[in-house]
This record gives sequence, structure tokens and C-alpha cells, in this order.
Amino acid sequence: MTMIEIIETKKQGKPLSEEMIRFFIQGYTKGDIPDYQASALLMAIYFQGMTDEESTFLALAMRDSGDVLDLSDIEGIKVDKHSTGGVGDKISFIVGPMVAHFGLKLAKMSGRGLGHTGGTIDKLESIKGLNIEQTKEVFKKQVSDHHVSIIGQSGDIAPADKKLYALRDVTATVNSMPLIASSIMSKKLASGADIIVLDVKVGDGAFMKTTEDAKTLARLMVEIGKLANKKMIAVLTNMDEPLGHYVGNAHEIHEAVQTLLGKGPEDINHIASTLVAHLLMQSNLYQDFDIAYDACRHALSKGLAFPYFKRMIEDQGGESDVLMNMSEYFATESVQLKAKASGYIHQIEALKVGQAAMLLGAGRQKKEDQIDYYVGIELHKKVGDYVKAGDDLLTIYHHQKGLSDALKLLEEAYHLSEEVKDVQYIIDTVQ
Repeated sequence: MTMIEIIETKKQGKPLSEEMIRFFIQGYTKGDIPDYQASALLMAIYFQGMTDEESTFLALAMRDSGDVLDLSDIEGIKVDKHSTGGVGDKISFIVGPMVAHFGLKLAKMSGRGLGHTGGTIDKLESIKGLNIEQTKEVFKKQVSDHHVSIIGQSGDIAPADKKLYALRDVTATVNSMPLIASSIMSKKLASGADIIVLDVKVGDGAFMKTTEDAKTLARLMVEIGKLANKKMIAVLTNMDEPLGHYVGNAHEIHEAVQTLLGKGPEDINHIASTLVAHLLMQSNLYQDFDIAYDACRHALSKGLAFPYFKRMIEDQGGESDVLMNMSEYFATESVQLKAKASGYIHQIEALKVGQAAMLLGAGRQKKEDQIDYYVGIELHKKVGDYVKAGDDLLTIYHHQKGLSDALKLLEEAYHLSEEVKDVQYIIDTVQ
């Protein structure tokens, strides 16, 4: 078998065998296959596509290029959750403790942020003392003993995907559904969970801008998971405006804690409860979705999941006493953006809000950029709210960096209307 044969097969629109795909992934990871041949194959895939079976072969081959976590020695049902990324997305910090409360075990390895979407690990590191780098043995013990752990993703997880993505990035082949889906699922399949719930964001602040594209990606990821013998569910959620009222690292931990204490906003409560209810259904702990959902809302309203989050932070060396007053760590300099007219908020462009937070220092424009954990944005008004001219729309917590450019973006992000706009948090479900 040669790379020329593999490239020719895909160029003609024929499916690649598992053997062909593993030959390519193993050879490219080792450095035996040059970039120019890998680029030719990626471009052929970009134009010819892949079957679900091919995408699964690719995801599994990339998974097997590195460490695969074995959780079989942990009793109970192990679950994982993945978001395709958005603005103000702190859902993992709520889903993890909630599933722990219901007796499931969440083992999650997450990454850092780049661009307008924040990183789960960056947000956790805003908690003083917390160490996101844990050995596999410590990670598994935390999951086994206390039912939830979220740590940084090891460099040994799916190294083929990391190398291939870098090549896709410079060959205009990033935007390919089979390549996107197999990339995401290679890492999720390496995590060892029995059940995976996917939060597929759609809208202005998401990678997938249209419901059609989001549904296509969700269906493909679900099929890959099923073909790899995992229980799967994907939920399409709205990212046309930021999630919740806070954007920024410490800011989002603050809002996650408030939500776990029963004081969260409706969009976060509804999405988190929906995701957990699906996991409870897939685990056969509940037979009726509405009853499972109501149980999740009850758990949130009574603060029943918060002790699991607190214990997770303590397990990883974090100072859990700061959780109750995270807002005290926000940047001390602040400025308000005021409404210039009266009306109902029709749109808050999530992308511009995320970009504004990045300019303030809450995110990275380049991988080597340093994060400022304590700058961020608090949204006082959301879509559907009525405002009068002069009302505060939001507060920016800053350290001067990027302030003028951030203000300009945020002014552009708000759009008013004379009519109330209904907001749909959950767009669709794929299973």
C-alpha cells in the first residue's frame, strides 16, 4: 500500500478502507508521510467527503495514535460532555456536579481557549491554587471517589489529530464536516466514557452559524460515537447571544457557582438541565424525559449539586472558600455601556462580545498569549428585555488593555427593536 494509491482512491470518490486510513494516520504521525502527500489527501477528502464509516475509522485511528483512558475499573456509569464552543459557556461546571449528584461519574479532559471562545481550563485556573494537571491515577481516583473531575487534556491524547489539524489550518481544509467530526470525536473516544452528550452550539457566536450545518455535524458525531459502541446524544443550543450574564474566566466561575446555588439565569438552568436529563435517560436512571428534567431543575434550585463542585475544586488543590466571593476578584476598574435609545433588545451579537472579552485579555489571540483571569463583561440586559435610553446595558471589568476597541465592539453588538423577540434556548436534538 502506498500514499499515492490512497490519494487516488479518495480523488475518485471511493471510500477508504480502515487499513488505508490507519496506514495514513500512523505514517503521518511518525513523520514517514510528508506534508505534501497528507495535504493532497486532505484536499481530496474536502471535495469528495467521507462516509460515516470512514469518519469513524479516522476518529478511531487518531484516538489510537496516543493514550486511551481506560475507566473500566471505575464502578458505575461514566459520562462525558463536549461543547463545540461559544461565548459565556460555563455549562460543564454545572453539568459535572449535577450528574455526580445523580450518581453518574463525569470524567472530562478539556482544553484552553483560543480566539473569541473561552477555554474550560482557563476558567478553572482563575480559582486560586487549583491545578488542572493531574496524573491519570489521581484523575481516576477523583472520578471514582467523588464522581466528577475536570482536568487539562494531556498532550498524549490523540497526537495525530493535533498534527493533522495544524496542517488543515494552513491548507484551507478546516471546514470539512468529516474532518471536524472525526477530530472532535477522536479526543472524546479517548476519554473512556460510556455515554457522551454533545452540546452543539449554533448561531452568531458559534463555529456552526446555521442550524442545518450544526445538525449535520451533530448527526455525524453521534453516528461516529455509535459506531464506536458509545451511547450518544447531541443537543443543538442557541449561541446567537452570550450564555448567561457573564463572560470572562473568574466571571464565569462566579456565575456557575451562583447557578449551582440555585441563583442562575434561565438559559443556563434550562440548557444544563436538558443535557443532564438526556444523560439520565441514556443511563436508564429515568424512563421519562420530563420527569428527569424536573428532577434536574429541582436539584439546581435546592443547591444539591454544589457540594460536588466544591469537592472537585478541593481535590485539585483549589481554595474552595473563594467560590462564594469570586466577584471580589474581578478587575477593580470598570465602565458601563449605556443604551442610546429605548426599545426591546433584539440581538446581542455573541461573536462581538467574545471578541471584546478577548481584547480585554480574557482570551487569546495567539496560543502564547497570557490570560488575564479577572477581566470580563457583565451583561445587565439580554435579548427580550426592555431598556430605556441611558440604562446600563453592561459593565466592563478591565485593566485598561483593549478597552477602547472592546467598547466599540460592544456598542455594535446590541440591536434594539420595537417588538419583543422570543428566545429559543434548545433548537433541536439528535440521537
